[in-house]
Amino acid sequence: MEKFCVTPIEVYRSVSRYRQLIGQMTRREITSRYKGSIFGLLWAFLTPVLMLAVYTFVFSIVFKARWAGAGLGEEQSQSDFAIMLFTGMIVYGIFAESVNRAPGLILGNPNYVKRVVFPLDILPWVVMGTAMFNALVGFCVLIAFFLLTNHQLTWTAAWLPFVLLPLIFLCMGLSWFLCSLGVYLRDVGQTVGIATTMLMFLSPVFYPVASLPLTFQFYLKLNPLTSIIEQTRDVLLLNQPPDLMTLLISSLASLFFAWAGFVWFQKTRRGFADVI
Repeated sequence: MEKFCVTPIEVYRSVSRYRQLIGQMTRREITSRYKGSIFGLLWAFLTPVLMLAVYTFVFSIVFKARWAGAGLGEEQSQSDFAIMLFTGMIVYGIFAESVNRAPGLILGNPNYVKRVVFPLDILPWVVMGTAMFNALVGFCVLIAFFLLTNHQLTWTAAWLPFVLLPLIFLCMGLSWFLCSLGVYLRDVGQTVGIATTMLMFLSPVFYPVASLPLTFQFYLKLNPLTSIIEQTRDVLLLNQPPDLMTLLISSLASLFFAWAGFVWFQKTRRGFADVI
């Protein structure tokens, strides 16, 4: 029986060893998504632009919604709600894309399972690369709109990559767990789709944590996405540095979770070929 290394350092070694393959597969994934369309890769930019335009029109002009708590300046402008909402949607989008696709990763690539030398554990990294590309485009659109509406970025925006690291590790841990579980339990894909939709409304995407009663704030903060979304808004939009203790704890917890998911995947992958 083939043995797979499951030490924490092996997670890093796997990425480092196959980084070129991950990059090639990620590029192929991105280009194939828009292959054959008239605008091609331009759709990657048009989609977030159109979504931000819709959010601005619906919430800022039609409903005249205002973001509870501090705005993006001395007085809240009409665009503040759309900017806050769009920021939350970008962060949530990274989570949703990587987790929703995880249960079908192995099932959708049976040829890779039959290749003994193919590193199946890199498949979630490919999905994460695609999700991060979409997020990068979204952040570029967000920042451009942010600046066009007379706001300013400050040095705190440099914290953004560090704030997103716990999210990446969390998603990787879940992806390794779910893509393995999806091989043995085919209903996982349907369940995950429902769960991620529910989580969108149970995360501070459409509202700030401060707008809820204290009792509900406590339960909302148990959601790992809460601190990531809130701190993304803090460093990028509100010119506030992140809470370093919260960032440290969430980073260590997500690292451990990623390793646990990797261990689960390596332990259970031996039966993939028999089931598929």
